[in-house]
Amino acid sequence: MYGWIWRQLPGPTAVRVAEALLLIAVVVALLLFVVFPWVEPRLPFNDVTTV
Repeated sequence: MYGWIWRQLPGPTAVRVAEALLLIAVVVALLLFVVFPWVEPRLPFNDVTTV
């Protein structure tokens, strides 16, 4: 999968590295600001009781 993504990125190696880093940053930001906040209330870990 990563090889396919690398081959699809246009430009020379230096540009591909910059594009790959930007792509990683976008995915991480999407996870942190959209996916994780949406999933967090649906997780059962908030029902913790201690005795």
